[in-house]
Amino acid sequence: MPCDYKKDYASNWHSEIRPAILERCGHKCFFCGVKNYEIGYRDKDGKFYDFKTIDDALNDRGYDYFAKGNPLDNCYDKKGNPTKPIKIILTIMHLDHDTKNNKYDNLAAGCQKCHLNYDQKFHQKNSTETRNKKKKLQSLFQ
Repeated sequence: MPCDYKKDYASNWHSEIRPAILERCGHKCFFCGVKNYEIGYRDKDGKFYDFKTIDDALNDRGYDYFAKGNPLDNCYDKKGNPTKPIKIILTIMHLDHDTKNNKYDNLAAGCQKCHLNYDQKFHQKNSTETRNKKKKLQSLFQ
């Protein structure tokens, strides 16, 4: 679900808070260290390979990451075509999931994968509550 920056976030989110957190994190994901705006591929385990790493391996060692049996051989779709590379866009995560709590120690930069993994249980809980409300069910235990 898209963010409503006008309703849910501080007015200085884009001008001050986000740039300060990105700077503090060195423009890298707090969890996996991938750089903001990096372009490359993820393997089946989620490890990110930027183009420079792939190119260096191919040119310096003659190692083709896309050959069968190598880390990125799963970067093909069902028809056998290479998948498109992804571009990393860092987001700012509220570690306590409260968009009103903008204390800097509660905020961290995260890539899409790490941010979704971090929020997974929180989103599952919210989606369960939403489904139950739509069905007009209520919890027996508050």
